Amino acid sequence: MPTTKPTTSVQLYTVRDAVAEDLDGAVARLAEIGLEHVEPYAFHERTVEYGRAFAAAGITAPSGHAPVLGSDAPEAIFDAAATLGMATVIDPFVPAEHWQTAEQVAELAERVNGLSVLAAERGLEFGYHNHAWELSTRIEGRHALELFVEHLDPAVVLEVDTYWASVGGADTPALLAALGDRVRLIHVKDGTLDGDVQAQQPAGSGAVDVPAILAAAPRATRVIEFDAYAGDVFAGIAQSFAWLAENDR
Repeated sequence: MPTTKPTTSVQLYTVRDAVAEDLDGAVARLAEIGLEHVEPYAFHERTVEYGRAFAAAGITAPSGHAPVLGSDAPEAIFDAAATLGMATVIDPFVPAEHWQTAEQVAELAERVNGLSVLAAERGLEFGYHNHAWELSTRIEGRHALELFVEHLDPAVVLEVDTYWASVGGADTPALLAALGDRVRLIHVKDGTLDGDVQAQQPAGSGAVDVPAILAAAPRATRVIEFDAYAGDVFAGIAQSFAWLAENDR
């Protein structure tokens, strides 16, 4: 077990409306909650603005999301990540139709492996973030994500979205234990297990076994996220942050 608590961050997609309206103000509000780290999305499109907002609020971005796999200029994305001081770049989305066969999964892993080399040239790690379909799709009796991992180079990392893994039918604590230290980050969110994002709730309030998930990935960075939230989203983040401070032991 770790001797200190792991890092806690928040995915800025959670507050995307506030970011679109006032990036600096949104980041400042997260700092007021007590967060010291964030995970920006599409950071290569607003690198200077993100850098300014982070510096003003005393925030760092250990990781970020960007569509690297579909980019014609992945080097530019990695350069932007390095400029912002990131350690890890995560591609957050490959559509379900690309996870249907063993051949597709192997080809995808090969592409990820190649991009990981480009990232390493800039001192970065590169990895992938799942949704539900990488777990709900079964190939040769296994989750498609498990087959994908078998084809990955050791340098490639994972960010496991623990909510979507659970919705996809995985035993998420067992999955995390099997994947081990390849899992650098986990998305922490809660809610019902039917995939209704409108029913997402602060950590510890829903049907996801968040305590077991945290215990299964003791060193992974915890990234708070809501795909949607019925109430004040900053209040929801604050509630998740407080719950983690109390229960992530």
